[in-house]
Amino acid sequence: MHARTALLALALLAAPAAAADRPAPLVMDKAIVLPDVAGRIDHLAVDLKRRRLFVAALGSGAVEVIDLATGKPVRRLTGFKEPQGLGWLDRTDQLVVASGGDGKARFYAGEDLRPAGEIALGDDADNVRADEAAGQVLVGYGSGALAVIDAARRTLVKTIPLGAHPESFRLDPRARRVFVNLPGARQIAAVDLSSGAVTRWRQGLSLANFPMALDPDGKTIAVVFRAPAQLQLIDTASGKARQTLATCGDSDDVFLDAARHAIYVSCGQGAVDVFHDTGGAYALQGRVPTRAGARTSLFVPELDRLFVAARAADGQPAAILVYKPAG
Repeated sequence: MHARTALLALALLAAPAAAADRPAPLVMDKAIVLPDVAGRIDHLAVDLKRRRLFVAALGSGAVEVIDLATGKPVRRLTGFKEPQGLGWLDRTDQLVVASGGDGKARFYAGEDLRPAGEIALGDDADNVRADEAAGQVLVGYGSGALAVIDAARRTLVKTIPLGAHPESFRLDPRARRVFVNLPGARQIAAVDLSSGAVTRWRQGLSLANFPMALDPDGKTIAVVFRAPAQLQLIDTASGKARQTLATCGDSDDVFLDAARHAIYVSCGQGAVDVFHDTGGAYALQGRVPTRAGARTSLFVPELDRLFVAARAADGQPAAILVYKPAG
């Protein structure tokens, strides 16, 4: 057994015994093989109308297009330098691709995904979020800013300086607020989109806050730290942690399943941790093995599936691992 495999096995066995005795909260549905993808895989997006999944194949400089009806890749978009963030815009029927290598946000139109424009932001264009109500798209980039872009005109509306590179961020459209992870500053920022005012919450001894999810009621953000590996549920009014839970290591995505009152944390350790609301507090429901390095994921409530991106390693091709919630 390789040393890396042995360490992974020990890490997975380290999940609390009580959780290991329960039925698995996620069941493997299928694996969609990506034979032409090498290296790191970053974020995902979905076009529900056409049942297409988009995968940022950062290491291959491409975006893979998967037909979810057949479970096969059907197209590849190329010409990117480190594609990282993806966003599908229903209102304007567009795909947005943010590339870290050249700092550009590129737009692709509708059915045929033809190029529809691009905006040069500077460097390290990363996460993408759609503000459908406002007809805008937000892109985090550079050493610390959010770009607010008019999605129809594909023009820059304004930039919001943050002082450190933004990782995952989430939009509360009703309150017109954006919550942003700033791991380089050891902060979480709350941004008022109307006034541009920024409130900063320092995170103490917890480091590397990369993934974030927002509760549908806008009252709680779920933030995952890598050092130590923990999930914090943070009050959006005060910035104070309501609950802190140990989780799997090297996480890069977290999602809330509102229908099941569950939280999914995907980790490069090779697991997805599933937490369940037990009546006012969350507890670990189970740890589901995936693959080493499978950090990024996408939960799609409309499809009731969790898509986990697994890079090629140890003789296995890259793949999207598709999980169905068991309950």
